[in-house]
Amino acid sequence: MNIVIYNISIPHKIWILFFLILCVLPGFAQQPQEKEVLEIGDVQIKGAQHTDPKALKVVAGLEVGSTVNIPDDTQEAFNNLWELNLFSDIKFVQRKRIDDVVFIDIIVTERPRLTRFYFEGIKNSREEDLTEAAEKYLVKGGIVTESSMTKAKNAIKKYYIDKGYLDAQIDMEIIAEEKLENGVQVKISVDRKDKVKIKDIVFTGNTVVKSRKLRKQMEETNRKRKLFSSSKWIKDKYEEDKKKVVAYYQSLGFRDAIIVNDSTWRNEDGHMMIQIDLEEGGQYYLRDIAWKGNTLYTTDQLDRVLGLKKGDVYNREELEKRLSFSLDGNDVSALYMDDGYLFFNAQPVEVAIKEDSVDIEVRIFEGPQATIDRVVVNGNDRTHEHVIRRELTTLPGKKFSRSDIIRSQRKVLALGYFNQETMGINTPVNEQRGTVDIEYDVEEQSSDQLELSAGYQPESYFSSGGLIGTLGLTFNNFSLRNIGNREAWHPLPTGDGQKLSVRAQSNGNFYQSYNFSFTEPWMGGKAPNSFTLAAYHNKFSNYVNIDQNMTMSQITLGLGSPLKWPDENFVINNTMNYQRIDINNYTRIFTLPDGTPVSNGLYNNIYLETTFARSTIYEPIFPTEGSKFSVAMQLTPPYSLMSNKNYNGLGIEEKFKWVEYHKWSVKAEWYKQVFGKFVVKASAKMGFLGFYNQEIGQSPFERFEFGAEPLSSNFVVTGQERINMRGYETANFPAVAPNGQNSNISGSSIYNKYTLELRYPFSLNPSSTIYALAFMEGGNAFNDFKAFNPFNIKRAAGLGLRVFLPMFGLIGFDYGIGWDKPQLQAANSKFTDFGKFQILLGFEPE
Repeated sequence: MNIVIYNISIPHKIWILFFLILCVLPGFAQQPQEKEVLEIGDVQIKGAQHTDPKALKVVAGLEVGSTVNIPDDTQEAFNNLWELNLFSDIKFVQRKRIDDVVFIDIIVTERPRLTRFYFEGIKNSREEDLTEAAEKYLVKGGIVTESSMTKAKNAIKKYYIDKGYLDAQIDMEIIAEEKLENGVQVKISVDRKDKVKIKDIVFTGNTVVKSRKLRKQMEETNRKRKLFSSSKWIKDKYEEDKKKVVAYYQSLGFRDAIIVNDSTWRNEDGHMMIQIDLEEGGQYYLRDIAWKGNTLYTTDQLDRVLGLKKGDVYNREELEKRLSFSLDGNDVSALYMDDGYLFFNAQPVEVAIKEDSVDIEVRIFEGPQATIDRVVVNGNDRTHEHVIRRELTTLPGKKFSRSDIIRSQRKVLALGYFNQETMGINTPVNEQRGTVDIEYDVEEQSSDQLELSAGYQPESYFSSGGLIGTLGLTFNNFSLRNIGNREAWHPLPTGDGQKLSVRAQSNGNFYQSYNFSFTEPWMGGKAPNSFTLAAYHNKFSNYVNIDQNMTMSQITLGLGSPLKWPDENFVINNTMNYQRIDINNYTRIFTLPDGTPVSNGLYNNIYLETTFARSTIYEPIFPTEGSKFSVAMQLTPPYSLMSNKNYNGLGIEEKFKWVEYHKWSVKAEWYKQVFGKFVVKASAKMGFLGFYNQEIGQSPFERFEFGAEPLSSNFVVTGQERINMRGYETANFPAVAPNGQNSNISGSSIYNKYTLELRYPFSLNPSSTIYALAFMEGGNAFNDFKAFNPFNIKRAAGLGLRVFLPMFGLIGFDYGIGWDKPQLQAANSKFTDFGKFQILLGFEPE
């Protein structure tokens, strides 16, 4: 008999199924599973190779001698072990049973353990970053699960998406480990595909602001065609850039501007297309600004500091900056917080909006004055705490001042001992007591420098050429008082902020140079009065005849002090110097202004040098803000004015036995961050060498060698100040060479130089600061003040790169094009004759 089920209607089938269930259920209910209560005689864990059997027994909860309810307790033990996620199979086996005593084996099959994972299809430069992303989920010796592999795959995928590779494909394969039972490797295959670039960003609804302006606000989301743009698509960055577009509108007074809609899609080439639909609204202006709650300062005083007036475009962001925090420190909060009112708060409220005008009421809570309770320094594991504290202007018991905190931070960073990117300042407040603690968190960085180099100097009029070796050590955080404490040597005693420098250079018998200097920045420990002791000894020999030589030795004592007037950024430095020059038939360095060589004699140069300087630069490696200005005068005693000698008839050796002159130098630098990370540096410099007595005239020493090579300052130490001019050589300035005889050049008595640089940092990491620059430069040198013309300059332009490594100092490269080289006036001159490549080592030349 055949029953055709498919002819039964659906409702009938449901009733039949329901009837069968009712018939079967009572049978199940009448047959409960049989349970037993037994004593545990023994429990053994089998199959566990990577996990501790004792720990598994504890997790299972089956103790020898206890009773076990079977199957309830064994099911609970199974669940406990399974939740560890260490096993792919777990079996409970009764090994034997004696009366009511049961002996149990727990047989486990462990999941595979990861021995390693590796990548295929990636660049070596990416491996470290990808490993860091994956190892959070793929742990060596850990369990490999689908979940862990999926999470690692997503982490790697996100890494590539953040780089703009939206189509990156990540595949993972588990490979059995041959040498280790139950061990596996994971092979991660990466095909990053092409980077998804943004083809175009289209704005609609913008009638007041041009699309070009709006695209500039989107700093991270850039079109493919934009110069210097990475043009990669990152979702999170795109959302931030949309907010910047709205913020830009609001800065122009369009307080109601919104993004109505935005859409993204891929075109047929796979590039990203973006459309942003805007609603600009109307432009608003300030009509009235009222102050409420101010008792310390009048409305007129607050209006002057705020700097906004009726009729100004309503910019909410600018208003809040002027109230709370402006980069130039000229804001209302600074007025209060610099006087101790830490709890000050100013809240701008829109009280009326009529047509295109907005009325603002600024509600002020002045609060009580706060005093500093504790000043704490954390993180200084090498630098002694007193070195940091003496730079701080925030002192316990003093009124709280925001300006003092900013000034203290800058002064600590200016030491060069700490990472400027990670320095933090915390101000925990005790409102009940009306006090605040100031906590400075610093991170030590290496500030010592090692100079170890060898190079080849070509033969020239001034040099024998050949191999030149240099060894120099500079310890910028030296500690003289711990010189006898062996535990403080790392490799020399450090921590007291003193500077010790030693340097030796030689190319055999023809050139030798030895330098030493020591600086104590806080002599006496109570005030920043610096003390410097320095000395050098140099020897030059004619490589044809070694008996023709010259030696120069000098010792310097210096004292420096800060000044309170005109402001606290001024310092004065005074040095007393004695220089001894001994020349024996050596004609390669000094000449008189008329070209006569100074080839023999013993000369003494005693001079006092005083420098007035002001600096607001607190980031010495890559300044972004601030200025530096100095005026220096170098004076010898006017010996000739104190004697009755007739100097017209004297020879060179007698006339200049005691060198006399006065020398002046003015230098100014400005730094300003203009847009993005770009920084502009502008500088102007001028030097002048004068004399006391017309009968003696210009000194052959202490002159300016304009256009000198940067490396020449490393190889030769003379009585000449070397001024680098990119794109030129000294020979390109015939004004300083009599009759155009460049071989007789002895430097000039006056120079001026102007520089404009645009800098861009690639890395501001203290371990390797790297930035590129484009420059324009102009300058010239003259024989006397009558010929001096500050607008008669030779021009240059070019590109450069700077790399600063803490242990080795500055390494730089410049390629300059000198547009006004004399030889380039010839008809047969080539473009390559304009350019000049220069290398810098150790320091930025003048």
